[in-house]
Amino acid sequence: MEAQYQITSEAINTYAEQYSTPETPVLKALNETTVAEVRGAQMLSGALQGSFLSMISKLIRPKNILELGTYTGYSAICLAQGLQDGGQLHTIDTDDQLQTIRDKYWKEAGLEQTIVQHIGPAAEVLPQINTIFDLIFIDADKKNYGVYFDMLIDQVPVGACFIADNVLFHSEVVQPLENQSKSAKYMHEFNEKIKHSDRVEQVILPIRDGITLIRKIK
Repeated sequence: MEAQYQITSEAINTYAEQYSTPETPVLKALNETTVAEVRGAQMLSGALQGSFLSMISKLIRPKNILELGTYTGYSAICLAQGLQDGGQLHTIDTDDQLQTIRDKYWKEAGLEQTIVQHIGPAAEVLPQINTIFDLIFIDADKKNYGVYFDMLIDQVPVGACFIADNVLFHSEVVQPLENQSKSAKYMHEFNEKIKHSDRVEQVILPIRDGITLIRKIK
């Protein structure tokens, strides 16, 4: 099984994976390569979360997707499975050292012309992308989740969806503040921000490390 953060028990996570649509051969191979060769493999979305991302994308049928945080490219493949014909996924990451792995598996998945990689800080790259997005996946530096949300909320149409990862951050968000790590505090601040926004509706799901599905309503 892939190494990953998860807030559910190992038994529940395994059961959920067994009764969810399994990984494609390409995703399985990328999963195994990431765990075996790449530092920080716990950041990989993995089978269960990947199935969720793929399902949401297929339900929305976006024309364009934005991903903040590429890592080895696993979640990009999952999200791209729901794109409309001719659609594109733009993904941003500061680390270009993993591009060989990304390109290899994106090509094997037949997505080398569909996924567009951007390298650099997301706050600097975003203004350079002149695209309207229907679906946005935020899985980057936790401190700036709120910044990215503010940069994008006016740029997407009503009905567009955000997916934010790690929102329960190892279950630390329910601990007293003095016991929370910096990242947990950042995620709690983001959760508060979304809760009090009148422009969206949202639901937090206890999948992997916590996922919030957010829909723009005005």
